[in-house]
Amino acid sequence: MDLQDIYFDKSEYVETVELEEVNPYLRGGRVENHLGKTTPSSPDRDSNLDLPVLSSRAQHDKRASGNKVSKQTVLCGSQNIVLGGKVIVQSDAIIRGDLANVRVGRHCIISKRAVIRPPFKKFSKGVAFFPLHMGDHVFIGEGSVVNAAVVGSYVNIGKDCVIGRRCVLKDCCMIEDNTVLPPETVVPPFTRYGGSPGVCVGDVPECMQDLMLDYTRNYYQHFLPALK
Repeated sequence: MDLQDIYFDKSEYVETVELEEVNPYLRGGRVENHLGKTTPSSPDRDSNLDLPVLSSRAQHDKRASGNKVSKQTVLCGSQNIVLGGKVIVQSDAIIRGDLANVRVGRHCIISKRAVIRPPFKKFSKGVAFFPLHMGDHVFIGEGSVVNAAVVGSYVNIGKDCVIGRRCVLKDCCMIEDNTVLPPETVVPPFTRYGGSPGVCVGDVPECMQDLMLDYTRNYYQHFLPALK
């Protein structure tokens, strides 16, 4: 899918799934205080999943994170998952915070059936998992598996992609649909990768940052929860 198709496809903006405004205390997440520091929730909060959800007024408070996570999303180790704000996680997506810390920036979109899994490395005495960090304004297409170490900002990952373990995706790059990146691949800025194994097939426009800013913001603004 071309970047121009993604940017101008209005139908994707109104794709509906059943969503709830996430209260980090209920999901065992991390909460920012007035100093911008994050503190993990207590075990009591993690175990008490029957607490009432935020009121409508609280959900729309200007200080609220604005994250929208489908009730069908699987969040493993939610105490290790940090969503930066105005993040959409659609149905049947999986985030493996039980393996290592996962930090997602602002205005990111994780589509249906996508899997976010921290990378691992084999040692003589076993396997170690490492944190996964994702920047701002990132789009991850349906069915893609991201096992990268770092995903920069303003990155577009297409549908049904496999991002191998410990890959590094620099800012302003694009991964085409059905691409398979080998482990430890480094994708330079302003490049387009495709194929299996994934190789550089071209460049993206110099305005990639602006395109992803507009796309992710519009996607969030036009995203409609399913009506019951």
